Amino acid sequence: MKILIAEDDAMSRMLLERVLAKWGHEVVAVADGSAAWEILRQPQAPPLAILDWMMPGLDGPEVCRRLQGREGHDPTYVILVTARAEKEDIIAGLDAGANDYIKKPYDNNELRARINAGCRVVELQMALTARARELQDALDHVKTLQGILPICMHCHKIRNDEESWERLDKYLINNSDVQLSHSLCPECLEKYYPENKPKKTAAAG
Repeated sequence: MKILIAEDDAMSRMLLERVLAKWGHEVVAVADGSAAWEILRQPQAPPLAILDWMMPGLDGPEVCRRLQGREGHDPTYVILVTARAEKEDIIAGLDAGANDYIKKPYDNNELRARINAGCRVVELQMALTARARELQDALDHVKTLQGILPICMHCHKIRNDEESWERLDKYLINNSDVQLSHSLCPECLEKYYPENKPKKTAAAG
């Protein structure tokens, strides 16, 4: 999974980047909160971020608060890394919008477990988003053939959304999944092709 890490300490950032890459993740590393925010505000931002609490520019909680006000993006799962252990600090970080936190110095096994939990949440969010888009597409498709359609009483053409008139068969093909095949009803067969009218057999006497 693509993960953003924001850590101002160069050695800590390098070690974290290496261990995440070893675990199979694609890593984007920055040295301050402002750079992290610039990346996370982009349309294709990493879905998971590990942010140090204290950083130059924007601190971790401020990045979290800005993420809450971001519109038109899928949620970002944020893990705050902090040396603060007081309950009030933890509550403040979570209230700012962080999903999880880990205390420095952290154990790699604990970090991996928390990242794996975050990945599961992100994957579930992605699946739900994809499903919601599928349902919306299906709803839009259903709506296409709902409502009142103006139809000419003589030629039976349909007035479409562009306020122009088109044949009923063309309208159905363009606005539904139906496929049409040409045939003849009994009335038209008799009217236009009388020579093909089935002959009635005489009743047996």
